Amino acid sequence: MKILICEDDERLARALKRALEEEMHLVEIVSDGEQAIDLGYESALDLIILDVMLPGIDGLEVCRRLRQGGVRTPILILTARGGVSDRVNGLDAGADDYLPKPFALAELLARLRALGRRHIAEGGAKMQVGDLILDPSTHSAVRSGREINLTVKEFVLLDLLMRHRGLVLTRSQILDHVWELENDLTSNVVDIYIHYLRSKIDKGFDKALIQTVRGVGYRLKA
Repeated sequence: MKILICEDDERLARALKRALEEEMHLVEIVSDGEQAIDLGYESALDLIILDVMLPGIDGLEVCRRLRQGGVRTPILILTARGGVSDRVNGLDAGADDYLPKPFALAELLARLRALGRRHIAEGGAKMQVGDLILDPSTHSAVRSGREINLTVKEFVLLDLLMRHRGLVLTRSQILDHVWELENDLTSNVVDIYIHYLRSKIDKGFDKALIQTVRGVGYRLKA
């Protein structure tokens, strides 16, 4: 998933980023509410981790503005204030979950996984890049109205690329995510499956969505 962390405690932000990247998430950090609002509107995010106590606009106001602007990305609020009224204020502002500090990393990761599952179950995980639409809840892919039949591995690969649309993924990142515990495979299998995927989603269309970044890896971009 692509996750935005808005946290002005630099040490905590870096620690969270490191832990989430070890779980194969792509993470971006900002330290104030204005930046969080800008990225919340403009970026294709799967989750937002939002601290309440921020310089300038506080986290609750950031959450309100994003919701008022139609942003439906799941938001997890972090705060040092753990009273009932504080939790109510966070949820009333539009947050999906609320976690008081200090917290156990394992609990944070479990809450993020639960938010991700809930988002999919509610149909919020449908993704679009250009004229390509992927719906994990129905396991379907369509480009310009034409249904695309994908194998399980092809679907997982396309899902990964679309969740990180616009970002370059290395062959190692793709291999670790799509093939997980199949340790005897080489990065060459990634190139093979990218070729399979291109033949299904790009062949016959004027614009190719899958791009090769030489010496680095691949990305999906309209």
